[in-house]
Amino acid sequence: MPQLDVNAWPPQLFWLAITFLVLYFIVSKLVIPRTGGTIEGRKNQIDSDLASAQRFRTDTDNAVAEYEKALAEARSKAHAIAQETRGKLSAEVDKERSKLDGELAGKIAAAEKTIQAARTKALASVTELATDIAADIVSQLIGTKVTKADAAKAVAKAQGN
Repeated sequence: MPQLDVNAWPPQLFWLAITFLVLYFIVSKLVIPRTGGTIEGRKNQIDSDLASAQRFRTDTDNAVAEYEKALAEARSKAHAIAQETRGKLSAEVDKERSKLDGELAGKIAAAEKTIQAARTKALASVTELATDIAADIVSQLIGTKVTKADAAKAVAKAQGN
């Protein structure tokens, strides 16, 4: 076997060294620069993607801030509109209440006048009836006819007028 023959080793070592040098030259001049370029391209792409992601994140944060600001403005406007509507409704309710209070006060006053008139009429009627009854009782008890004027005076005195 020629591999084990010690006399054949120097030429084999010579060709081995040449082969390694050629392979080293090919790898260092062709393969490594291409790989380095690919790695550099990937690094550039990653950096570009990270920059884009950061830009998109900033844009998103700005959009969220604008959305929250618009939402806060809408809430404040809605609150103002609600307060204004409550104020208007409260004013209308107060106006209607005062109008109804006035109407009810008028009706109550009219009812009180009617009640007072009925009371006065009833008292006059009672007084007249009491006068007639008193005159009849006195005439039956005493046997003398009492005038209506005398009976009215006695009833008025009894009532405290």
